[in-house]
Amino acid sequence: LEFKVLRSPRSIQTLRRLFHQYHKTFAPLNFSDYEAIGRCEQEVPEYFNFASDVLDRWTQIEKERKGPSNPALWWINGKGDEIKWSFEELGFLSQKVANVLSGPCNLQRGDRVLVILPQIPEWWLLNVACMRTGVIFIPGTIQLTAQDVCYRLLASKAKCIITTDVLAPVVDSFASKCQFLKTKVVVSESSRAEWLKFSDLLKAVPAVHNCVKTKSQDPMVIYFTSGATGSPKMVEHSYGSFGLGFYLCGRYWMNVTPADIAWNISDTAWVKAAIGSLFGPWFQGTCVFIYTMPQFDPKAVLNTLCRYPVTTMCSTSTAYSMLVQHDLTRYAFKTLKHCLTGGEPLNPKVMAQWKSQTGLTIHEAYGQTEIGMICANMKGMKIKPGSMGKAAPPYDIQIIDENGSVLPPGKEGDIAVKIDPKRPFTFFTQYLDDPVKTASTIRGNFYITGDRGYMDEDGYIWFMGRSDDVIISSGYRIGPFEIESALTQHPAVVESAVVSSPDPIRTEVVKAFVVLSPSYKSQDPKQLACELQDHVKKVTAPYKYPRKIEFVQQLPKTITGKIKRNELRNKEWGQI
Repeated sequence: LEFKVLRSPRSIQTLRRLFHQYHKTFAPLNFSDYEAIGRCEQEVPEYFNFASDVLDRWTQIEKERKGPSNPALWWINGKGDEIKWSFEELGFLSQKVANVLSGPCNLQRGDRVLVILPQIPEWWLLNVACMRTGVIFIPGTIQLTAQDVCYRLLASKAKCIITTDVLAPVVDSFASKCQFLKTKVVVSESSRAEWLKFSDLLKAVPAVHNCVKTKSQDPMVIYFTSGATGSPKMVEHSYGSFGLGFYLCGRYWMNVTPADIAWNISDTAWVKAAIGSLFGPWFQGTCVFIYTMPQFDPKAVLNTLCRYPVTTMCSTSTAYSMLVQHDLTRYAFKTLKHCLTGGEPLNPKVMAQWKSQTGLTIHEAYGQTEIGMICANMKGMKIKPGSMGKAAPPYDIQIIDENGSVLPPGKEGDIAVKIDPKRPFTFFTQYLDDPVKTASTIRGNFYITGDRGYMDEDGYIWFMGRSDDVIISSGYRIGPFEIESALTQHPAVVESAVVSSPDPIRTEVVKAFVVLSPSYKSQDPKQLACELQDHVKKVTAPYKYPRKIEFVQQLPKTITGKIKRNELRNKEWGQI
């Protein structure tokens, strides 16, 4: 069967019949154990694999359950196409994809694959297939440029890349430089020279795959995350930290059950996609709802909430800011009852507008790629607008000073997580190939998040800003070094400094202070600013481009010549 044909009800019935030909005996699973493990009240098991221990268990539960139930995955694209997969069908297809990886892709356990796909069902199948084979999954946003993709392939030593026909020619432009890259797979209806076609591979492989036995500490996924200096770092997570680590998040923050349908609007390259669109809901047997949109469309989102029985929605603060620009009283949401946000601070005004027009409270959470969700406004607890909530189990969050001493309530300091006497198992393993950066996150008995804030008398945590120069805009982490490097490649730029600047919709955006070369100083400033913005979009991912550019004669510097970004940032935010 062609893969596109699998997206029809008749073919799904065929798959269901085929699946029963290959009955598999599942190991018994006690979900209450994961509650105790998540709270650090029980030891992490030596072996764990989310695909076999959780998803296959839900397949068994689903088969034993009488009566109708929600699908495991429900995908639409706004063009009339629709997919609904049960856990049984998800298991069947992910086993076939596992055979694609270990067969024609020739990937072995421990090998790495870079997957750059939008929110399409293949992304979910590849996630699960990588777990089944022990292949390390590396997600990437479809907004990456040639330079970004090339860097990721070289740094990760990935042996395979899987992407769409849009990015395939981009990869071909530099593939010869990537000595570790052996296999290229395209997810497309058309074929491409020197690329394997995903749908052809899928129909040719057998339907049964035996899941590998993985230890909880085995590496499972690598995320590239931007820092204040240098190129993006590789954050490695294990089967335990990523799989087991999100059980409590799904149960208490997302507050989902098998009766719910959860829609998490998130780029597939974010850890938020893993939390809200995979591990969190599927741990609870919840249906994952997906809507593939070329770009965020507020009206399409609102209409979807009216048409489909979505009960739980998670999106960025920026998305909610765009939604409240519309008259929400004109929309009758079908079943929405729980709203979530994360990735960037939620504006209290936006929360109030959403509440007044929909009657629903937005529950904000805070976390990082390295350590997952560490504090949240759980359902049922008192919400303090502007606060990120309280520490989530099993974390002990404190505000500390530069010496690692705990500060009293109301005093601003570094947001930190206590790692003594025991480091939480949910933490990342390491920054790959960067032991110095890994060690720099520790201060005494604490892990340093790199964010500043304070804790009030009631234990609520309030975000004040980054302690480094990383910019968080529309949920994306953007390192100033990447933008400055891109700008200096343009002949008009002598030097530049990039900082965050306040924005009513995106909370903060990228602003560049640019010193021009003499030959460009006479050019029209607006025209030149547009030219520099277009240049950055071509050199690096488009979401990173500076939305604001100010031309200056010189940049403020220290005696040693270091740019005073803090001074520029403080001016932008009206702090000096």
